[in-house]
Amino acid sequence: MKLFGVKALFIFIALVGLSACSASFEEVLEETKTAVEAEFNKEADKTNNSNDDIKYRLPFGVEKEEETPNNILLKNGSRTYILFYNQYEESGSKVVYESTLEQHTEWDANITFEQDGDFGYLLVKQLDEDNYQIVTGVGGVKLTTETKNLKSDAVTMMEIANSVKVK
Repeated sequence: MKLFGVKALFIFIALVGLSACSASFEEVLEETKTAVEAEFNKEADKTNNSNDDIKYRLPFGVEKEEETPNNILLKNGSRTYILFYNQYEESGSKVVYESTLEQHTEWDANITFEQDGDFGYLLVKQLDEDNYQIVTGVGGVKLTTETKNLKSDAVTMMEIANSVKVK
């Protein structure tokens, strides 16, 4: 009986400890916002990929999988990103952002950034407790994915979006 009580106490302490370690959606979102804004505000690294319309940078581990007009499918391990671009929109344009909002009206986070005439954004929809739909963009460029890694994927996506230059 005493052994049962010790095991129950240990399980209770472990559960309380684990629940204290897990961050709320709001905390994760605030960290993500700060990191994505920092990525948006920094100078983009040199491009390392291109097509007929744009030049862009893919971070280590991200590869081009498939390309169609105005869309590039990117892979990073099992993660898939969709890169959409409108080469006729400047980096300060809000057209792609506004059309994305019209297509999907319910976002748990709608965060925008502006610097030196550039317009960037982060849209997040919590699909379930640990799964998110993320859209990041700069001007006429946006990236979309579904992920469990909100902060790291959002930063990677903003890094790519921020690097796109129209030829």
